[in-house]
Order: sequence, then structure tokens, then C-alpha cells
Amino acid sequence: MGSRDDDGHITECQGYAADINSIREARARIAPYVHKTPILSSTSIDAIAGKQLFFKCECFQKAGAFKIRGASNSIFALDDSQAAKGVVTHSSGNHAAAVALAAKLRGIPAYIVIPKNAPACKVENVRRYGGQVIWSDVTMESRESIAKKVQEETGAILIHPFNDKYTISGQGTVCLELLEQVPEIDTIIVPISGGGLISGVTLAAKAINPSIRILAAEPKGADDSAQSKAAGRIIKLPATSTIADGLRAFLGDLTWPVVRDLVDDVIVVDDNAIVDAMKMCYETLKVAVEPSGAIGLAAALSDEFKQSSAWHESSKIGIIVSGGNVDLRVLWDSLYK
Repeated sequence: MGSRDDDGHITECQGYAADINSIREARARIAPYVHKTPILSSTSIDAIAGKQLFFKCECFQKAGAFKIRGASNSIFALDDSQAAKGVVTHSSGNHAAAVALAAKLRGIPAYIVIPKNAPACKVENVRRYGGQVIWSDVTMESRESIAKKVQEETGAILIHPFNDKYTISGQGTVCLELLEQVPEIDTIIVPISGGGLISGVTLAAKAINPSIRILAAEPKGADDSAQSKAAGRIIKLPATSTIADGLRAFLGDLTWPVVRDLVDDVIVVDDNAIVDAMKMCYETLKVAVEPSGAIGLAAALSDEFKQSSAWHESSKIGIIVSGGNVDLRVLWDSLYK
């Protein structure tokens, strides 16, 4: 656990991969390369939710998702000799595009291993930013082994999508902004997959306000985090099945301790609820949001949340809208089934 100051704030998280200091350092490092994204709200959605909701719109971020924060922090933290050989990563989409863009901004090569089931719009983002696409099978084992082979052949530095100090610290910068924009927030709902975003958000939030509540939002077809919290150890599923293509990874050894110790609960929602939330974002917020980005709203509107003590104790809820790189063909197919 971390050490605390006289007011109970976590100052250093010796047991965790990042802390408030590394997150503040990340903010300074990435400031020239990322947007400070806006907060949206809707009285219509508040009336449905029964709470005040504040949407942190990372769908307006560079490359269309929060991932540029962690990727740019990781890549601009490299020294020149490390960076010269380029970077490599494996990702189903948003992290891939973010690494390609951050590498382009630094002027170095990016080798991107992408599973063959990745959404076409996300693959096109990688190519647009100059990343070299290398295909893998859909399994994490295939992704990791091919990335390792590229690393050995090129000497490129691996930029992990979530299980890395610099990635986690970069993602945590979204929370620094959120709590400056809406300081009175008492609960934050965050999508969860590999855990980089929620780890960074949690470590930042609990350092600023130890009483803040952090809730993870997870799809029913990839509910390994909920199962892990219940079991007290990392659970990896034999397969995942969800429209939320960005939420199919499993927790890592650096993100799990934060989720285990500091995330208050995991809310699990099904794909129909995610699609309903996407529609609400389109129709009411007037924002294009991918399934992984809409899951926070789905969780806020869920019966599971409304029947919990957390709902009764929450008043002003921050929702991380993690990205807007939606493959519209998938959306229309899901709506017309």
C-alpha cells in the first residue's frame, strides 16, 4: 500500500506500478501531444439516471481514444538510443493507433501487431499514422509471441497496452483533468479490460480524494475482472464474446493489485445495454461513442448499480467515455438483429 500524508491522501504507492507523482510527471511530458478533453452533461440523461452524470469525452482525444496518453508518455520517456530502434506493440485497435501516432510524433518506426478480428476502422487509423501492420491470430498468446519476434528482429522497445508504469501513469492523466473540471465528483465509472486506464484513474483519484468511489464497468461476455475480484486472484477466461472489442484483454500483474485493493466494485452489463447506451450517446449527447466507451453509461443506468449501496451514496458521477472509434457496420448489425 502507499504512504499517506496527514490528510490521508495517498502520496506514494510503493506497492503499485504508478503513483500521483508519476501521473503528474506524465501530464507534463505529454502536454504538447494530447488534447484536454471536454466534459459533457445532459439533464435528460440525468433524469433517466437519477444522478448527475459528467461525461469525460476521450472520444474527442487525438486518435479518437484515451490511449494516446499512455502511448505518448511511454514513447517520449524513452532516451534517444532506445527510441532510434522504434517501438512495437500488440493491440486490437486504439492502443495500436495511439502508438503509431506517438511514434510518428517522435519520428521513429512503429511495428503494430494486430489480431485479424480487429475493427477495420481501427486498422485504418494505424495505417494513417504510418504504423507498420503485422497480423496475428486473435489469441493473446499469438499477439504476444509475434510482438516478441518483432522485438528480437528489430530491437524495438515494447510499448505494452496496459501492464506498464508509463502506460498506467499516462492514462491516469485523464483523472487529473476530470477532477479539475468537476472537483465535486464523488464516484467515477471506468471501463475495464487490461486495467491500465482504471489503474491510472484510481491511483490519481484516491490520491486527490481518498473517499472517492471507483467503479469498473465490464461486459458480461468478458467479465474476468468481476470474477477476479470475487476470487481474489487473476482469472483468465478461455474465450470472450462482446461487442466491446476494446474490453477483451485480461488484467496484468501490475494492474491487478490496483483493481484488487482500490477499485470499489465491478458492474457487469450485457451487450444490449451497451448498444442502448451507444444510442443514447448518439441521440442525446450527439456524440459518436464506441461500445467500450459507452459501457460506463450502461453501468450507470443498470439495475445492478441502482440496487447497490454505491448508487445511494453517489450524487455526482464521472463517466470516462474512453473512445469513439466505432465500426458502424458492427453497430448497425447489432441494432437490426
